[in-house]
Amino acid sequence: MTDAATTPAVELRGVGRQFRRRRTSLLTPAPVVDAVRDVSATVARGERFGIVGESGSGKSTLLRLICGLDQPTSGEVLVEGRPIHDQPARRLRWLRQRLQLVFQDPMGSLDPRMRVRDIIAEPLVAQGKHDNEARVVELLEAVGMSAGDAHRYPHQFSGGQRQRISVARALAPGPDILVADEPVSALDVSVRAQVLNLIDEVVEGFDLTLIFVSHDLSVVRHVCDRVAVMRRGEFVEVAPTEQLWTAPQHPYSQQLLAAVPDLHAALAGRTATDLARDVERALGETP
Repeated sequence: MTDAATTPAVELRGVGRQFRRRRTSLLTPAPVVDAVRDVSATVARGERFGIVGESGSGKSTLLRLICGLDQPTSGEVLVEGRPIHDQPARRLRWLRQRLQLVFQDPMGSLDPRMRVRDIIAEPLVAQGKHDNEARVVELLEAVGMSAGDAHRYPHQFSGGQRQRISVARALAPGPDILVADEPVSALDVSVRAQVLNLIDEVVEGFDLTLIFVSHDLSVVRHVCDRVAVMRRGEFVEVAPTEQLWTAPQHPYSQQLLAAVPDLHAALAGRTATDLARDVERALGETP
């Protein structure tokens, strides 16, 4: 019998996903696009695993396969040792409890007609649990909000607060795995660090496995232990985050790292007078 403690949280075995484009002519077959190609990886229990790549690299398609929202064309996807590919929806109900997803756009993922208490309690009601007031308050407090917020609507909150509500809803059924799909890319720069710190805290406090998808290496570095660099549907490099940050091996990883803004380099050689003059120009106080 396999020891549950040593069973990977998620395992990908040669996973591929193809799509067919529209035909350009009735005389030619529909072209095939490989959105994901032969991806293999293992995410250990309790690990914080990042997937990084530019738009169109296949990150979102792979995420859908991991969450059981789509089926691979080839290969196998296992969650906690159980296959989720080629399974009907009724056999994946257990997955909805064990794995939860935080979406990119909090406003788009929250029903504007529902109060916060009902949004957070929704996955609990789906499990047949109806007396959830205490659990909702507990989850709101866990994400840095108050019990009084339960009676308000999503539009009454800022983007960062709405993402906190999304995290609370994801935590409601008590998952083992939290999947975050670009969770801060739709937020103002000023609140991104707060939400990243929140994700870090809940992963630690609730003993979760984290799969974190982003196009920004600096964001992944903040929360992940290990990162996979994805390009054109493939993992071109998988390494511990700090190792990838300091000594990337693949040319594409090097390009991604070079694209990360370097504040120190930008300010090199600038004096305080130079910076003050730039600020004055920006404010329109000098010609």
